[in-house]
Amino acid sequence: MVIPATSTEYLHVPVTAPAGTDLTGAPVKIAVVAHGDNPSDDEWHTAEWADDTARLLIGPDGGALTLTRGTYRVWISVDPPGAENIVRLAGSLTIN
Repeated sequence: MVIPATSTEYLHVPVTAPAGTDLTGAPVKIAVVAHGDNPSDDEWHTAEWADDTARLLIGPDGGALTLTRGTYRVWISVDPPGAENIVRLAGSLTIN
């Protein structure tokens, strides 16, 4: 995905839950990082559900974070009911 640095918009991360699992009420977080390591605790941002997609508002006009030009790794964390807390690399994002 490519987003201009001047744009404020939702970053959408599609999520496919296992059959029979409802993630609607499960806490979800998104991290957008420029480094190759796993996100640190302070890089996670609380996201929200929009159907089967987690979304986070990013950008200079009220976004959870403002990104400068570059390539970023997008991570998602979902905490469904039970013992699991699932963390996955969701893809990449280019800000131009």
